[in-house]
Amino acid sequence: MAELLFETYGVPSIAYGVDAAFSYMYNQQLGICDKDGLAICPGFTASHVIPFIDGEPLYKGCCRTNIGGYHVTDSLKQLLSLKYPHHMTQFTWEKVEDLKMEHCYIASDYASEAQLFQRGTKEVEEKTRCWQLPWIPPPTEEPPSEEEIARKAAIKEKQGQRLREMAEAKRSSRINELENEVRGLEFLLHQLVQVSEVDIPSFLSETGYVSKQEIESALTKTTQSLRKAKGERKDDQAETEYHTDATNEKFHLINVPDDVLSPEQIKEKRRQLFLKTTSEGRQRAKQKRYEEELERERRSQLDEERRMENPELYLEELYVKYKELSEKVEQRKRIKTNGGHTNGNNLSGGVGRGERLNAAQRERMRLLTTAAFDRGKGEDTFGARDEDWQLYKLMSKDNNDDDDEGPDEDEAELVRLSSRLQDIDPTFVLKSDVQPTEVPKFRPLTKEDFQIVMGVERFRCPEILFHPNWIGVDQTGLDEMTGVSLRRLPSYSDDIAERLTNSVLITGGSCLFPGMRERLEAGIRMIRPCGSPIRVVRALDPVLDAWRGASVYAAASQFTTQTFSRMDYYEKGEDWLRRYQLRYSL
Repeated sequence: MAELLFETYGVPSIAYGVDAAFSYMYNQQLGICDKDGLAICPGFTASHVIPFIDGEPLYKGCCRTNIGGYHVTDSLKQLLSLKYPHHMTQFTWEKVEDLKMEHCYIASDYASEAQLFQRGTKEVEEKTRCWQLPWIPPPTEEPPSEEEIARKAAIKEKQGQRLREMAEAKRSSRINELENEVRGLEFLLHQLVQVSEVDIPSFLSETGYVSKQEIESALTKTTQSLRKAKGERKDDQAETEYHTDATNEKFHLINVPDDVLSPEQIKEKRRQLFLKTTSEGRQRAKQKRYEEELERERRSQLDEERRMENPELYLEELYVKYKELSEKVEQRKRIKTNGGHTNGNNLSGGVGRGERLNAAQRERMRLLTTAAFDRGKGEDTFGARDEDWQLYKLMSKDNNDDDDEGPDEDEAELVRLSSRLQDIDPTFVLKSDVQPTEVPKFRPLTKEDFQIVMGVERFRCPEILFHPNWIGVDQTGLDEMTGVSLRRLPSYSDDIAERLTNSVLITGGSCLFPGMRERLEAGIRMIRPCGSPIRVVRALDPVLDAWRGASVYAAASQFTTQTFSRMDYYEKGEDWLRRYQLRYSL
């Protein structure tokens, strides 16, 4: 520090002092403490205990602990961040420092105070502090009035009417276009009949069509579209004939022998054969779905007729059938899950699905076992040969199949019966093995969600001044530092110790915690003999008294004799500064 001040900033002279000593000497002038006493200063990053005898500090008896107000603030910041992780951005260092100085206190007995908060009495509610974060209540939506509901319904009806009118206009326009197109195609066919065979190509070139069949196909398609637009039912026979004609026209190379076709035509023939097969498959599937729909309608009609004849008997039969099917499905699921064995108490205890594999699964297990046995020795070369790929495909076949082949008809019938019972019997309750997971409802944030409640944190964080080992600092606390400082005195005696403990001054920012004086007095009394005089007082201004004491010292007439100048620094060096000791004479 001297090197920086002299060589960089060029100050003429400097003097060093200890803040706790300055504060003690200033309060001694005011009569708050005696000439013999102890100065306890819990500062920002460290705490000191300095003994004074005859108004002079004895630095050989000084005791220091690397704990202070910084560690209290940091501990409080960590506790609040863990307790309220969603509001971590609110816990800035400055705000936590304000919370510490405003709400924290020193407990006279930490264990008793913690038990009090654990019991949760009314006294705890009085000691708990709440910090309200900025919060804007969400706007409350009032239910709409009947006039508002009627107005919205009228607007909705008006919009629906407008949409219906637009759809009807669009449909009419579409019908007119299709009718004009149909008339044009019919007129074109009528004209084509009157044209000679020689003039047909030139006539068709002007119309944009290639052949008469293309015109007839376009006419059929347009007619079907016109019927659909008008909402008329399709003529199944006409549709079938149209589909057959269109298919024959579209796949005209299928029935032609390969001998009379070129390679390109043979390739096109194969493509047409594939497309025709796919199209026929789709048509069969569509017809099958149509037949199944008709069968379901027929069965529903028969069920309704039976229900109308004898409702009670019909409902009873439905319940019996539902019970049988549900038991059957449950038993099958139980066997799938736990196997077919029990442990004697009607409880499932088998291995499970591995004991009742279907044919495909047994074949996969055989292939896996064979592959493992054949290739279990030597180098693993599986995949190097083509037959390995065939084995892989066999093992992967039907990998996603269940034990039962095809869809479960019993479960589908059970679903149909459940739906039917729900329709005709309001008291029917559907049995479900798996309860539906309730979707968590969104809870709007309230004022309480933006409140920071400080309970045990108020006295837990300042407690580290007396128990530094709580945050990993293996040193003594403030009360024990007093005993250490007394034992370090060169001329220690009980008389000197009694005089020092009779005037204990606490200074520094951390001594502003409520209860600090009482806690220190109780702690010092624990390490001193019974009946020893103990008096703990607080500085007049724990934060600024050090500065005031230093200002009084600097204004004294002998201040210039207790400083050293730049010339002394350059002549005697920095080693002389290390041996320098300041004498206070205020």
